Amino acid sequence: MIYRREIQVEFNHCDPAGIVFYPRYFEMTNSVVENFFAEALNYPFRRMHMEEGTGVPTVRIEADFTAPSRLGDILIFSLEVERIGGASATLLLRASGRGEEGERLAARITLVWVTRGRGATAWPEEVRQRMETYLSSPMAG
Repeated sequence: MIYRREIQVEFNHCDPAGIVFYPRYFEMTNSVVENFFAEALNYPFRRMHMEEGTGVPTVRIEADFTAPSRLGDILIFSLEVERIGGASATLLLRASGRGEEGERLAARITLVWVTRGRGATAWPEEVRQRMETYLSSPMAG
């Protein structure tokens, strides 16, 4: 299964030429991940951070920027889970323009489940099971 989310490119994402400034893509990918946890996994960041003292910090990110995005564009982000380990998971995110062929961004993000005061710990079983439904095919990536 693939999780999808649309993000409109806003003025705050852009450089003076109206093109997305590349660090803003990382803010967008973080938003997609946060909403994936809330909507697809039913485990919102508020629950993690405010109620349970847990979280999923990014420990590695790789990105390829293949085409520019401009002010007003609608980007369609897709997210698949490439791998789930004991305490980590690698996500594949891709962004393309609405109604267009080809990617503008491809990113591989590794998250680690952490518990305050204990560091990396195993994924809660309910989160792991829901994430497994978003595992990509072996050929993805």
